[in-house]
Amino acid sequence: MKRYCQTLKLRNNKELISQYVKEHASVWPEIKAGIREVGILDMQIYIHDNILFMIAGTVDDFDWEKDNARLATLPRQAEWEAYMSKFQQAESGATSAEKWQMMEKIFSL
Repeated sequence: MKRYCQTLKLRNNKELISQYVKEHASVWPEIKAGIREVGILDMQIYIHDNILFMIAGTVDDFDWEKDNARLATLPRQAEWEAYMSKFQQAESGATSAEKWQMMEKIFSL
């Protein structure tokens, strides 16, 4: 399994952060299905203040750019991205790849 780690900043607003957390307690079924359909086996998001950290575990032949581009075309994905953008510190209309910054592994035990 491949693993990808990314980070994203939310708008520093306690009400928006609380709502963002609440929305992720009941992610739309089409979003979960699309994530699985493209080969993401496991996804976890952690939060500290307004900073998010996401870990995604994928199938071995997963291609981050190609498979996420396909994910963006699946049902309700664009709608979800647009809805989530109100919580995120990003330019209006930014793609998921522009909002979520890939992290580089610097240590492994």
